[in-house]
Amino acid sequence: MALLVSTRVFGKRKPLLDDFGVPPPAAVPGGDDLRLRDVIEHVVRHEVDEFKRRQSARRFDRVLSGAQIAEAATRGKVDPASKDFKQGVDMGAAVGNALQAFEDGLYLVIIDEVERRSLDEPVRLAENSRLVFIRLTFLAGA
Repeated sequence: MALLVSTRVFGKRKPLLDDFGVPPPAAVPGGDDLRLRDVIEHVVRHEVDEFKRRQSARRFDRVLSGAQIAEAATRGKVDPASKDFKQGVDMGAAVGNALQAFEDGLYLVIIDEVERRSLDEPVRLAENSRLVFIRLTFLAGA
């Protein structure tokens, strides 16, 4: 089972990111229901872990096939990705920023076609649940 996560920007047709899957969160200690804050935190933690994994993988030299070189050349850059990236991510800050941004109304969360309005709102996830994060854009002078 995986949760399907979509990201959108209000007023744009093209998604912000390609849809991706996230394993469902583990049961909440004490047997309580999941809250929206738990779901957001779970997605953020998963994505930070994935970012760190990708950064680690890019530190090593890769041998590119002829097809990979040709494809990269058409895009304008052939890169074996042997670099030492020093981008650190503070997990606590990332989670805190995501929760604060929700409270500040910078994005909406829709789970299974139902908008969620409170971080403490109980959430039930099904086997095929779909989460949609919609980034809002504000009008000038708002």
